[in-house]
Amino acid sequence: MAEFALRSEAFTHGNKIPRRHTCEGEDVSPALSWSDPPAGTRVLALIVDDPDAPRGTFTHWLAWNIDPLAGRLRQGESAPAEGRNDFGTVGWSGPCPPPGHGPHRYFFRLHALDAELEPGFHAGRREFEPALAGHVLMTAELMGTFER
Repeated sequence: MAEFALRSEAFTHGNKIPRRHTCEGEDVSPALSWSDPPAGTRVLALIVDDPDAPRGTFTHWLAWNIDPLAGRLRQGESAPAEGRNDFGTVGWSGPCPPPGHGPHRYFFRLHALDAELEPGFHAGRREFEPALAGHVLMTAELMGTFER
């Protein structure tokens, strides 16, 4: 039986995220692809965050209502609906840890959902996470690292 999986052509799980996807480069989102969402999946939702940030987990991207049949988001491609990250902007804002703080881990969690989400226009994480409750069928995860 196949397993719901998330991959990137830019980096592999546990390895360094290329500079072009960070605040030190072009700051474009990496290409992501997925396979085998579980039966009953209507849409996908994505959370990208850094649990190693000095003041607690820092959100870099909130995206939802992604078509599971699309199979991918291209580099720099926006999702159908995106929320406000912790930089205060909407969409992707790449890794940008404090210089000298050591390596940070960036978790890309793709949730297979049984319903479309409506957390509100440009919702932040406080609005987004409650909207997920009771709708997650399965989660695929990819982790990359970056340090300045």
